[in-house]
Formats: sequence, structure tokens, C-alpha cells
Amino acid sequence: MLSSRHILGMDDLTSEDIARILDTAESFAAVNERRIKKLPTLRGLTVVNLFLEPSTRTRTSFEIAAKRLSADAINFTASASATVKGESLRDTAATLAAMSCDLVIIRHKYAGAPRMLTEMMDCSIVNGGDGIHQHPTQALLDLYTMKQRLGHLEGLRVGIVGDIAHSRVAGSLVPALLKVGAIPVLIAPPTLLPARPDVLGAEVSWDLDEVLPTLDVAYMLRIQMERADGMPFPSLREYARFYGMNSARLAAMKPSAIVMHPGPMNRGVEISADVADSDRSLVLEQVESGVAVRMAVMYLLLGGADSGAAA
Repeated sequence: MLSSRHILGMDDLTSEDIARILDTAESFAAVNERRIKKLPTLRGLTVVNLFLEPSTRTRTSFEIAAKRLSADAINFTASASATVKGESLRDTAATLAAMSCDLVIIRHKYAGAPRMLTEMMDCSIVNGGDGIHQHPTQALLDLYTMKQRLGHLEGLRVGIVGDIAHSRVAGSLVPALLKVGAIPVLIAPPTLLPARPDVLGAEVSWDLDEVLPTLDVAYMLRIQMERADGMPFPSLREYARFYGMNSARLAAMKPSAIVMHPGPMNRGVEISADVADSDRSLVLEQVESGVAVRMAVMYLLLGGADSGAAA
């Protein structure tokens, strides 16, 4: 079990919770290697994916995780829900509450939407990404991926590169790294940093090339192309020149250093195709880790630990 019945942000998890999730995910990763990947652990429980913003990796990952634990997985998307007819999130929550769900994963464009659900529903809530606030299970799967490749987390220097100011991935990854004893380094032009980056507890640099040789992980954030016209830098080409990960920059890193990206990637902008497809890129490993980590989250939130079924 975890110390909180909800995961709305990294503040809901202690360092012990994180260790428990990562250890449990390792058991489920072994299950996912089997020919028959299904476990009876959450049979009879209902998991709702309430995704009111577009998503491929996160939504699919949660759905697969729920089904592999034998839960009944129900998917709601923005286009298929009553929100397109004007229904409020509060009314949607009340409707789902009346259906006696056991766990709701919500993605919403507004920060704070998952917390609203906790006030309306008597079930566990997991934040699948809310606005530019947080995306905690992404941070957890990233920690798991780093640990699997590098063998440890404590003391790792992790450079988070790109649009820090608008990134819910960075919003969760920075506190997650601090909780496990790693060292986050924010690397971006000043216009893509929050107004007070120092309060996050991370190191800050404007110069990627200067910092690269010291990093164990280069975590490249997606440039949000849907907002590119209003982005506070001259052009995507100039951004790639100063902050894009390419083969020359990869060669400047430690031989053991790795590259990560939460996806979807803009190849040729924040990461070049040759780096994205190299054996030092863990992009696909992150996707694979997502299923095991989200299985662990569901298992621990819904009392699966009492059954011993993760063994």
C-alpha cells in the first residue's frame, strides 16, 4: 500500500512510496515478458481512463496495465464524452461516482482538475497530466527506466532540456529526482524557464554544451509544435542549433550517459533521428516501463499488495 490513496503529484509520494512502486514494477516487468501476461489481481474492480486531452502513450499504457491486472477498463475521451455537449467536469465526476468506479485516471487541460475529482468521488484518483502542472506517473516510469539502465538513482545528474516553463513532465520529474537523491539540472534559454527556477531546488544553466559532459542523463523535452508560432525563441532551427540533442553532443557526454524523451518526439528539433534511434536512447524503454510502472501504481492503490499477486 502507499501512504496516500491518490497520486495527484509527487507531493503525494514519499521516497519510500517511490521505492515500493519501482520494486513492484520490476515484478510486473517480468510478468510482461511472459507469453500470457494476465494476472487476476484486480479482477472485479473498475478503472476509468478519463482523458479529456489528446494522449496516445499514457492512455494506452494505463489501459493495457488495467487489463493485464484483470480490471475492467473503461475509456472516456473528450470527443466521446458529454463534455463536448457542455457538461462540466463536476457533473462528469458525479456521473462516474454514481457508477461506483474504483480508480479514475484523469488527463485535463486545467491544472487542479484531478484534485476536484477527489472532492467529488469516493475512489482513488491518479493524475494522468493536468495542464502545465504535473504528470507523476511519467516521472515514476522515468525513474524506473534510469535505474534499470544505470543501476542506481542516487547521485545521478539529470539534465532536463527545453521548455521547462510549460512542461508538466518537468513539473513532476524535478521533485521526483530530488526525492531519490538525484540532481536535476534545468537547461533552457531564459525565455523557456519559469520566472523563479531557483525555487524548484534544481541547478539551472542556459548553456547545454557546457553542462553536457557532467550529465548522466539528458532528458529532452518536446517542443510543443501546437504553440510553436508563439514560442519565445526566433525559430525551431535556432532552437535545434543551441538546445537540440545530436550526434556531436551525444559524443561529448560520458560513454555511459543516456538520452531520454517523454514523446512524442519532434525529430530534428529537440532530438536528431540518429540519436533517437541509437542504443543510448531509451525512448522505447520508457514506453515499455510505463506499463509495468502503471500496473504497480494500480496494484498498490487498490490494495493488490494484500493478495501477494505481484510475485
